Amino acid sequence: MKDFDARAADLVRRIAAALAAKSARIAVAESCTGGWIAKLLTDQPGASTWFDCAVVSYGNEAKERLLGVSPDTIAGLGAVSEDVAEQMATGARIESAAEIALAVTGIAGPDGGTAGKPVGTVCFAWAGPGVQLISLTQRFTGDRDAIRRQAVIAALEGTLVLLTAP
Repeated sequence: MKDFDARAADLVRRIAAALAAKSARIAVAESCTGGWIAKLLTDQPGASTWFDCAVVSYGNEAKERLLGVSPDTIAGLGAVSEDVAEQMATGARIESAAEIALAVTGIAGPDGGTAGKPVGTVCFAWAGPGVQLISLTQRFTGDRDAIRRQAVIAALEGTLVLLTAP
């Protein structure tokens, strides 16, 4: 837990500095992480200058209603897919005043996994101006808490990569 806290705090500090340097704001769309990313970002002093908003869309209907995720995409690919993560990120960016958006959707367990998408499958997406939509799927191990912690770190790491890319 201590390693997680230190790593998360370091990533948030670096994200805050990168957003401030770009005079940009971020929006977050979370499912399996349940608002944890938004909480960490807003723990940073001065977050009001670069944090715009967050949507915790745990249910499929919320993903559709609040972020514009296509019901057909959910029906065809499932809520845990890169396509859904991309639509969540795009929706968060469109519905906010942010230049950058991050989305995460996954299966933290202990139930809900399948042979094709086992517990620990998490999909991420990042959207921004002049930046191609980026998505990624990772598989994490451990219990529900461990999977969610790993997903939070991966989401923050991806955000930092996006912000610091040339």
